[in-house]
Amino acid sequence: MECCCEKTKIRDEGEKKLLLNRLSRIEGQIRGIKGMVERDAYCADIITQVAAVNAALASFNRELLAAHINTCVTNDIKEGNTEKTDELILLLGKLMK
Repeated sequence: MECCCEKTKIRDEGEKKLLLNRLSRIEGQIRGIKGMVERDAYCADIITQVAAVNAALASFNRELLAAHINTCVTNDIKEGNTEKTDELILLLGKLMK
């Protein structure tokens, strides 16, 4: 899979492991929902599982956003690069849709 951008961020192993574990759980939940559809599960039960996935994705986003603010944004502002605040505002707008 190709990266969608040229920017990168080196994450420490703890952060990377936390994020990948969360994504693996979400991936498993999605596979479970797919299986429910294949087995003709009751609509309300599928919707409940979709809500759980949405909550898990929101939690993942909060974790990633906190790390982004605490590292990328903070470091750039300390170095005098205020463009990161504009990027952060746009990012928050995407998350709040």
